[in-house]
Order: sequence, then structure tokens, then C-alpha cells
Amino acid sequence: QLQLVESGGGSVQAGGSLRLSCAASGYFIDTRYMGWFRQAPGKEREGVAAIALGRTNYAVYADSVKGRFTMTEDNFKNTVYLEMDSLKLEDTAMYYCASTTTDWGRPPLAVSKYKYWGQGTKVTVSS
Repeated sequence: QLQLVESGGGSVQAGGSLRLSCAASGYFIDTRYMGWFRQAPGKEREGVAAIALGRTNYAVYADSVKGRFTMTEDNFKNTVYLEMDSLKLEDTAMYYCASTTTDWGRPPLAVSKYKYWGQGTKVTVSS
């Protein structure tokens, strides 16, 4: 079993930055990919960023966050991060991290491809 715990959410003005963390505990050794997702009120959960563990350079991003968000990992801490810069009002959402042990060939952004989920951390961007 694997547990994921997100932190780092909060309130920030548009144009500001936040850094989210996702710490994994439990049986982590078989994890292939980790991703960040978000869900705004009344909207479906969507993929934001995903990486192949051990290959941070192989990251994929949703078009809406490309050039503004960066996902990284710390292998020693079993933690992944989402650095969010130039935040916009539309980035307001609950942010979740997720993991999968399936080798999908490339980091997936689809919700259905992830097995383990954290409880989320809230990000609010205001004008």
C-alpha cells in the first residue's frame, strides 16, 4: 500500500508562485510515474503534470500550464514537487498528486491511469 500526502497549497495573488509537495510513504519501489492533477469547483479533475520517476527530464505538462509549472522529484525523500509560477485566476483548484506502477510508456495525464491518490491541497489565486 502507498500513501501520498500533499502540502504547500495556499492563497496567492495572480502572478505569484507556490510550490506544492507530495510525500510518498509505504511501498514505493514499484512506482513508475507520478502526476499532479487539479479539480476546480464544478469541473472534472484534469491532469496538470506527470513525470517518469528517475527520469525527471521526461515530464509532460498540460498545455494550460506549460512554461509556468515545473514538476520535479527528490528520490531520497520519495517526494515530488510542483513549482507553480505566474499563477492565474484559473489555476484555482484542489491539487492532487497520484502514482501508478503500470508502465504506460510515457507519463500519463489521464486520471484513469493512476491508482493511488492523495487527499489534495487547495490553491486559491486571487486578483
